[in-house]
Amino acid sequence: MPENTQSIAFDYPQQNAEGATCTAQAWAKTPPHLSAPDKASVITRIKQLLVEKDAALVAHYYVDGDIQDLAMETGGYVADSLEMARFGKNHPAKNLIVAGVRFMGESAKILSPEKHVFMPDLDATCSLDLGCDATDFAAFRSLHPDRVVVVYANTSAAVKAQADWMVTSSCALAIVHQLKVEGKKILWAPDRHLGRYIQEQTGADMLLWNGACIVHDEFKAVELQLLKAAHPKAMILVHPESPQAVVDLADVVGSTSAMIKAVVEGSATEYIVATDKGILHRMRQLAPNKKLIEAPTAGNSATCKSCAHCPWMAMNGLQGILACLENASGEIFIEEPTRIKALGCIERMLDFTTNHPDLLEKAQHGFVKNIGAA
Repeated sequence: MPENTQSIAFDYPQQNAEGATCTAQAWAKTPPHLSAPDKASVITRIKQLLVEKDAALVAHYYVDGDIQDLAMETGGYVADSLEMARFGKNHPAKNLIVAGVRFMGESAKILSPEKHVFMPDLDATCSLDLGCDATDFAAFRSLHPDRVVVVYANTSAAVKAQADWMVTSSCALAIVHQLKVEGKKILWAPDRHLGRYIQEQTGADMLLWNGACIVHDEFKAVELQLLKAAHPKAMILVHPESPQAVVDLADVVGSTSAMIKAVVEGSATEYIVATDKGILHRMRQLAPNKKLIEAPTAGNSATCKSCAHCPWMAMNGLQGILACLENASGEIFIEEPTRIKALGCIERMLDFTTNHPDLLEKAQHGFVKNIGAA
């Protein structure tokens, strides 16, 4: 069969259920609940140490709401992975604490080698990262030397070191569209759903690695249809890491920041949100008068119908942040040759997003059913 833009060229096997990075182990490592007095004490101590240690806290939208609030209250940041990368690079603090998953901490260290970068739990990883082994990716890449290598942020430093471009869901459409205009053929990794969506929107010639996010992959079109029937006036917001049948039902397809913007600026009063439920905390703060409805995953062996939460994001806790500050635990280290190689693809992305805000804004504007990115 001739090579085409829809083919998935490499099928990496599912991770087994062993080791510290499987989902069962991740849920087992979720920090224990703190009583109200203990939580207040830990937060007070963290605030004190952030100042004493010249540290900044950067948090992703998917982590616990208490951590998001703490980051905002202490002059840190809550954002998607693109803005986390920007903030960490530009902030003057000598120490960064990254509340998220491993690739986010690695990206911060790649951009800021002179800083100490810590994470509340170094075992907090990502199914996309796990499913794209650097050695296997190198073999895949070597088969297609004529293609520009574009990797999603959800990959290890060792995979980024092999890439021409890194992208996040905030800027992937704009960057891939520009590469298509330049006549480039693309090798994409690792998320097959996001890759398919980008190929559909841009018409780019893309070969896709076969990876998926364990949260977004479990959303079901039938469940969204049932919710829409119960809430006919609600807008459906979907992350592009979701399966095609789910994306096809969306009113807005976009990154975490794009979905938040849709809720804040949208005219609807109800929104069905199909992404990690951690995002609802910030959405409720910014749009308190809007009704937010969790899209159910109803996934394999699910015991609930609204359990869309990454087990590795759930490993981030206040206790872990305190340990970073008190004991310098959870520090990220990257070998310098790997860091230097990975730096190029990240800086290329940051330069593009800085120099082409018009292209970025156009790609982020939203998804119009049967038309695409508008």
